[in-house]
Amino acid sequence: MPSDLWSFANACYARPGVEAICLRLQEQGVDVCLLLCALWLERRGAAASEPRLQQLQAISLPWQRDVVRPLRELRQSWRTAAADDPQLTSLRERIKVTELEAEQELLRRLERLTENWAAPARAQECAWLELLSEDRDALHRLRAAADLP
Repeated sequence: MPSDLWSFANACYARPGVEAICLRLQEQGVDVCLLLCALWLERRGAAASEPRLQQLQAISLPWQRDVVRPLRELRQSWRTAAADDPQLTSLRERIKVTELEAEQELLRRLERLTENWAAPARAQECAWLELLSEDRDALHRLRAAADLP
């Protein structure tokens, strides 16, 4: 797996079944960028804690609310209309690219925050995913996709 967060997130998301798991968790209210960051932090052996999670959320929540979510909502609202309108389809695709760029920037910001968090910790101290979701099956499958125990 790649060492930087953006490449890791893309490689992980591309693995079989991961997209479906992430979308399922997103429907449950989980921030997928934060989820992939947590998975990356586990892989790096960074100790998990509520204060650290709060630092991540302080970056992620406003960015998701003010940047990513409005782009996603606009893109999704045009789905039906774009089916019969090539120009709208083109605009919708450009918004999708911008949405992805916004997620990439969010992951860069999260990575910058965590660059000094890679100190080795015992596996039980690295349970980042449990801080975000109680869906044990989904978390187990995500760890397996990222080659984590």
